Amino acid sequence: MLDAVVVGAGPNGLTAAVELARRGFSVAVFEARDTVGGGARTEELTLPGFRHDPCSAAHPLGINSPAFRALPLERYGLEWLHPQLPMAHPFLDGSAAVLSRSVAETAASFGPRDAGAYRRLVRPFLPKWDALVRDFMSLPLSSLPRDPVTLARFGLAGLPPSTLLMRRFRDERAKTLLAGLVAHVMAPLSGIATGAIGLVFALAAHARGWPVARGGSQSISDALAAYLVDLGGTLHTDYEVRRLDDLPPARAYVFDTSPTALARIAGLGRFYEGYKYGPGVFKVDYALDGPVPWTAEEARVAGTVQVAASAGEIGSALRAVSREGRAPEAPFLITVQPGVADPGRAPAGKQVFWAYGHVPNGWTGDLTDAIERQLERFAPGFRDRVLARATAGPPELAARNANYVGGDIGSGAAAGLQLMLRPRLSLSPYNTPHPAVFLCSSATPPGPGVHGMSGHNAAKAVWRRLREV
Repeated sequence: MLDAVVVGAGPNGLTAAVELARRGFSVAVFEARDTVGGGARTEELTLPGFRHDPCSAAHPLGINSPAFRALPLERYGLEWLHPQLPMAHPFLDGSAAVLSRSVAETAASFGPRDAGAYRRLVRPFLPKWDALVRDFMSLPLSSLPRDPVTLARFGLAGLPPSTLLMRRFRDERAKTLLAGLVAHVMAPLSGIATGAIGLVFALAAHARGWPVARGGSQSISDALAAYLVDLGGTLHTDYEVRRLDDLPPARAYVFDTSPTALARIAGLGRFYEGYKYGPGVFKVDYALDGPVPWTAEEARVAGTVQVAASAGEIGSALRAVSREGRAPEAPFLITVQPGVADPGRAPAGKQVFWAYGHVPNGWTGDLTDAIERQLERFAPGFRDRVLARATAGPPELAARNANYVGGDIGSGAAAGLQLMLRPRLSLSPYNTPHPAVFLCSSATPPGPGVHGMSGHNAAKAVWRRLREV
């Protein structure tokens, strides 16, 4: 009998398997797709030689993850590559606000009226970032905070809605960049703890940047998988699990799946009935005949580029999706241009690029034209660079990855209390009513992102259980 079986070979499932195998437990992983990866894959979606990341591509939480940093993933091929700027937010006048590794450079891009306010905002937290990130990404209530004073201070700054945080700033540049950071998790700007989202992304950039993985996000998954095999774990792909009886006998079953799928497979009935899924995304992967022709010079050297004219435009786009149930006419876009740091993703002189906008959960329309009209505002002539495009709305994203219910790449709404208490109100969010079944996906704390911490935290709950029986 195995000690543990993991269902789903995304970053969280692989991390959970690695953590258990490191502690001497026998582990097998079962994945429905023909390759490991989940939200960290790389494929030729458009033309031969163009290597695209179907989901996550820039990894501020990955390089800062306490779980990943504790593993020898560089020995298994993972190499982080940094663009000149982690992120830029261009404006219609050709200027840009930037999120730089340097706090001073970032503050200067906001203008003299807001530079000091930004420095004062991040100064208390950046020197203590490693303790802070470990505290808020670790297993809830399992241990005392390493730095309770800094964590409490962060809570005072971050728990209010981001709209209150933005009142510290007088000009539109800082407000717009911060609104975009919050919108990375598709949360309404007025929601509880949304200020913390913006702060986390900003601090992550200052601490270690927003890198890409050389060769594509698949490198992260492949490194985890190779390490697992060296530890004695086994991997089984093309293996769809419909019920627990499809799996070999084990002392524990760990699911890197949506709560909905776990309830169906493990026979948990309506246990996760109250869990809510958030907005979906519409994503376009491009093969380009050269770099994106951004008007703002800063955007040309940034790995990630946020696209919207103002904080108000971002707020309107989020309201259209989350409250009005429609796709916005001017969508807020998150775009990534990996070739700025990793030119090997495309043939010489060419570039891969992706952009996505938010849409209602399960939306079946086509946002391509709206996305490209928005890009043309900040990069005139963009359409002339397009060699090929691959589009994916909520139905296609859910078909590629069953965890993306209705196209929700965060595996659950990041709004209200569910931003912090997911998948349900519980002191043991990784446990289920079945004593041998656990959940380790992004539906558990600390939530979305390629960081492996949900898997790491769930593994702690599993090995504590295994040592009890």
